[in-house]
Amino acid sequence: MGQLDNKTALVTGATSGIGLAAAQRFAAEGAHVFVTGRRKDVLDEAVASIGHGAVGVQGDVSDLADLDRLVEEIQATGRGLDVVFANAGGGEFAALGEISLEHYADTFDRNVRGTLFTVQKTLPLLRDGASIVLAGSTATLHGTPAFGAYAASKAAIHSFAKTWAIELAGRGIRVNALVPGATETPGLVALAPDAEAARQMLHGMAAGIPLQRLARPEEIANGALFLASDQSSFMTGNELVLDGGQDQV
Repeated sequence: MGQLDNKTALVTGATSGIGLAAAQRFAAEGAHVFVTGRRKDVLDEAVASIGHGAVGVQGDVSDLADLDRLVEEIQATGRGLDVVFANAGGGEFAALGEISLEHYADTFDRNVRGTLFTVQKTLPLLRDGASIVLAGSTATLHGTPAFGAYAASKAAIHSFAKTWAIELAGRGIRVNALVPGATETPGLVALAPDAEAARQMLHGMAAGIPLQRLARPEEIANGALFLASDQSSFMTGNELVLDGGQDQV
């Protein structure tokens, strides 16, 4: 038996990286998985790679109309939700003196607004005892130059986990933050302007990690599965940090 047999899960931002790896792991563990992404062609490829009857719903989590449509499509299948992994988000480098209103709005819309309203709008679908997993970041645990807006947006996510854990405890719904360290994903590589800069950036990041390497998306997906499943049944309002020891030792 799989750890998520007969359960239904939603993973937002599941077309690559951690989101895709988590959706694949959830499906392999028996879950019926709904996934979202902004680009239909990439979303279709992700759904095919997940298999197990996964359903893709195109949309942007920062767009409330898209979220309403997502909820309607899940409702139309007659399924409730046992797991919500609010993974969609991202950010770009910008030093304090370079932060524009557009940079600020894009970062907070994707990470804070998107997470807040994903969870709010799926609440009616959540079964009692469900698990909500929020995508945090180790950027909140240390200062990273030119990553201030992103780190601040992720700090809000960590705060949401604690507040919502209290608000939803009466229904037995658990809320935790998954906090990955540097993970080799397309999103991370895209922060660099070219391939050589990306190589140097990843090498520099790995040098600061006790395990001397970056995480693989599949390793972070293992953490998402732990939080989504009954293996973490007595854990809520907490953070699961998977950073290779970078901020722990």
